[in-house]
Amino acid sequence: MLDTIRDLPQSSGVYKYFDDNSRLLYIGKANNLKNRVKSYWRFTPSFVPNQSQSSRIIKMLDEATRLEYIVVDTPQDALILENSLIKQLNPKYNILLRDDKTYPYIYIDESVDYPRFEITRKVIKGKSIKYYGPFPTGAKALMDAIYEVYPLVQSKSCLRAGKACLFYQIKRCLAPCESRVSVDEYRVIVEQAKESILKRKNLISILTEKMTTLASQERYEEAGNMRDIIRAISTLTISSNLDLANSLDVDIWAIEDGDERGVIVKLFMRNGKIISSDYSYFRHTHIFDTNEAYRQALLSFYHLDRPNMTKDILISHSFEDMLEVADILSSRMNKKINITYPKIGSKAKLISVALQNAKELLKKSVSNTIMEQRVADLFDLSVIPYRIESFDNSHLMGEAIVGGMIVWDEDNWDKSSYRRYALEARDEYGQMKEMLSRRIAKMSESPAPDLWILDGGKANLNLAKSLLEEANINLDVIAIAKEKLDNKAHRAKGSARDIIYTVKEIFELSPNDKRLHWIQRQRDEAHRYAITYHQNKKRKRDTQISLLNKKGVGKASIKKLIDYFGTFEAIKNAPFDDIKKVTNSKMAEIIKNNNT
Repeated sequence: MLDTIRDLPQSSGVYKYFDDNSRLLYIGKANNLKNRVKSYWRFTPSFVPNQSQSSRIIKMLDEATRLEYIVVDTPQDALILENSLIKQLNPKYNILLRDDKTYPYIYIDESVDYPRFEITRKVIKGKSIKYYGPFPTGAKALMDAIYEVYPLVQSKSCLRAGKACLFYQIKRCLAPCESRVSVDEYRVIVEQAKESILKRKNLISILTEKMTTLASQERYEEAGNMRDIIRAISTLTISSNLDLANSLDVDIWAIEDGDERGVIVKLFMRNGKIISSDYSYFRHTHIFDTNEAYRQALLSFYHLDRPNMTKDILISHSFEDMLEVADILSSRMNKKINITYPKIGSKAKLISVALQNAKELLKKSVSNTIMEQRVADLFDLSVIPYRIESFDNSHLMGEAIVGGMIVWDEDNWDKSSYRRYALEARDEYGQMKEMLSRRIAKMSESPAPDLWILDGGKANLNLAKSLLEEANINLDVIAIAKEKLDNKAHRAKGSARDIIYTVKEIFELSPNDKRLHWIQRQRDEAHRYAITYHQNKKRKRDTQISLLNKKGVGKASIKKLIDYFGTFEAIKNAPFDDIKKVTNSKMAEIIKNNNT
């Protein structure tokens, strides 16, 4: 490593430290690779870590035995590459933020006579488009509430129909399709609705009154739906009475690191009012660096041109690369983006609100993750597993082979991140390899979790570790093998003695151990998800086989076709001559003529 450091170029780039097992420890960026990396070390009288570094950095350097680097053209390129590599490779000592979601917006096209509100996640072309948001949660609930309270055009098809429909009869629409309301009268209602999107107290008050009326009429299901809408709207914004008299548009960021995990808080202010907010936790890191945290968070979040994108971003801590990050975002968004750390005035008060909420969320998170902490202690995991991905596969005698990945995040199932896999391998080991390899290939887009839980035994554990090491990805893995009773898997909680495998140890926990139940719960959800996909796929496959049988295609011919083409969709789209080669002219004619 010493020779590598001495030969480093004075160029911008990214450097990577590895331990003696080739495990990736840390990724950093540098405007000048030689100067930056040399600052970690003392070279005389011996080659040792620079003691002026923090104790955590010194611990990392003590483990490091190898250095690699990548040269790039500019400091901005180094920032972008570093951010991408951290997400993809999950180094042991780096912060890993998963804050790259695209939030929905409510928009209205005011170029038409009778406009209506809709939801989008991308920029809609048009000079008269007005956006509201972003709304991390509750966008649909808010729009449903607007259409519940204000008699606007309820559906895109309403105006095209040219005739008043049920919405007019139940007084949810004024029938502009039959010109029963003038353009000017309709505009007044639109303005009221626009005001309610920003000032939601009046909207909630009207909905609460409607809910009470429905309940008094014993229309409990409708009242329950109204209650859910009210709750969703109410949780859109972090509680704050701080609204500014001016028309300030800013995004406000606060990042705080705690003892066990950190938190990111975002507030979105439009026209001087905080219209929505969001927060997300990130795993505790061995080295917390404010500069790394903010640049990773901002570069990940503002990765696409967003509707209603503000040009001003407020941050709760100054960081070294503010100007470079602002330049990158300006280039991405095609407009000047300013990142500032306000110390006085109304903007500083906004930062104070964000920081206060961040600290409260850290306090709250401690009591919600006791089980994750107990699991991490028991299995000697490198981090507390706040985000977990669990895998299982399913088939019936080699038919409809599928796999499923489920995700546990922040004490809940993250069902939007569940993934289904149609698999080709015939054996279960090969199926697990195919599934895990495909997940690893996506880690540059969707960062690694804190833990993988695999259905199966030691072989699957070793497989996962081998694939991760080959990709230089740091990730804890455990496997759970079902207890066998009379050669059948036994899943019942409270009585099953499942075996849990880790890299260092094998655990046979008591059947009533809560930690075992927690692991079983993850495994069983993966099993449920995979087998549901398998059943749906097999049902569709059986239907297609039945249709082919009725048309005179026998099971042997179907098997040949499936073995050759892989899927029924591929058979359907295959040329006549290709089908003829696999079967014969008669079969090819039957299949192509009926277009199954």
